[in-house]
This record gives sequence, C-alpha cells and structure tokens, in this order.
Amino acid sequence: MTDQATEPEAVESEIPGKPTSASRTTLSHIMTHNDTNLLGTVHGGVIMKLVDDAAGAVAGRHSGGPAVTASMDEMAFLEPVRVGDLVHVKAQVNWTGRTSMEVGVRVLAERWNESNPPTQVGSAYLVFAAVDADGKPRQVPPVLPETDRDRRRYQEAQIRRTHRLARRRAIRELREQRAADGLQD
Repeated sequence: MTDQATEPEAVESEIPGKPTSASRTTLSHIMTHNDTNLLGTVHGGVIMKLVDDAAGAVAGRHSGGPAVTASMDEMAFLEPVRVGDLVHVKAQVNWTGRTSMEVGVRVLAERWNESNPPTQVGSAYLVFAAVDADGKPRQVPPVLPETDRDRRRYQEAQIRRTHRLARRRAIRELREQRAADGLQD
C-alpha cells in the first residue's frame, strides 16, 4: 500500500462475526544454522517472516480467503533467538474494520532439548487487508472478543489504528504544505 492509503472505518457488518479463538493459531519452527546472522543468533528477518506467515494464516482463516499484509505497526525483539531454539509464533485477530484486520503476534522460544517453559522473545502487530480474486478489498467478519484479554487487545488495537491514521494524515499534510511552499524532495 502507498503512504497515501487509508484504512476503512469500522462499520457494522452484515457478515456474522467470528470469535477470536476461531482463527487463533501457533506456528512452530526449530532454528538451524541456516537461520543465523554473523553474530550466531537468528536473523531478525527470519523471525519476521515467521511472524508474517502466522499472521497471514490467521487473517486468511478469519476472513475466509486471501488477505495481504498492509503494514507492520511494530516488531519488538525482546531476546535473541539461538540455533537449537524451538520458536513458537502465536497469532490472533485483535480487531477488524470493514476490509482490514489487526493481527497480534507473540514469539516464544525454548531450547529444543530442555523442558523449561518458553520465553517471550518478540511481539508484533500487523494489519492485513482481505482481498478477492482480483485483488480488490473485500469485507471481513467482525471479530468477537471472548475474554477480558481479548477485549483489552481489541481496545489497544483501536488505539494503534487511531495513531497510525493520525501519523499518515500528519505526514500527508506536511508533504502537501511543503509542495505548496515550492519545496521539492
């Protein structure tokens, strides 16, 4: 999407809603030497791909068809991931608009040969747009938060959306003002 793109407003839907648990998923992968950087830890890009894969599966499940990554609001790396770590990427739909949805992702890691509980090593928020066979936006079912935690995530997603749209608007206005002042980049 371009920086000029806007997200559709949240509206009432004729499509029946789906509970958060209906599309929640976990993707697990063991990290090998092929995944490492020069420091011997796993590339952030490898983790980001796993995050996008899990989030895409959740978005497709929730929307009932293809969904494309529109943006990644935040990717936080909390701890390094090492060769031999079993990485679990847990994803769920946090919020839905008319054609878009926010997917929250938690990344956990544990040693493949130990029985210690997994440690959270990362988190991310991605926005997906549901598309039809022609790549045009299509409506998604509303997400129905089931637990207090789901309701909190829904509310936090609305805050992130408000900030994302305000940031885009402010940047667009600045560029328009610079152009009106005859400044070129």
